[in-house]
Amino acid sequence: MDHRPYERSIPEIVGDLVTQFPRLARKESQLARAELSEKITRVAFGLVFIVAAAVLLIPALVVLLEAAVAALEQSRFQPSMASLIVGGAALVVGVILLLVGINRLKVEHLVPRKTIHQVQEDASVAKQQLRSGHEHQRAA
Repeated sequence: MDHRPYERSIPEIVGDLVTQFPRLARKESQLARAELSEKITRVAFGLVFIVAAAVLLIPALVVLLEAAVAALEQSRFQPSMASLIVGGAALVVGVILLLVGINRLKVEHLVPRKTIHQVQEDASVAKQQLRSGHEHQRAA
């Protein structure tokens, strides 16, 4: 009996799937590890840059806020009112920046989407091969 590649029996297809599955699982695992490693490295570098920026920006911000208070005082604002205006503005901007930063660190941004997509494609191909093998066997 001469079998063409598209006329394989279901046991042959299942046998191929069983023998190829460990290799496929290993490749998917390697892809997942590589992608997660890339994401973790990205987050680590981001945190290092944030800490370095904070070390430099906090003292600079304090000096600038003091200068803003002094400028308002020279514009005939009471010292307490000048401090309240500058402090309130800094608080609003700080809360906005905090919320944006928290949003960027959410788990869904760290999900290994490439790996998930690849696993879904592999499952789809396997299902398609099973269906086509089953249809060819029924036709025979």
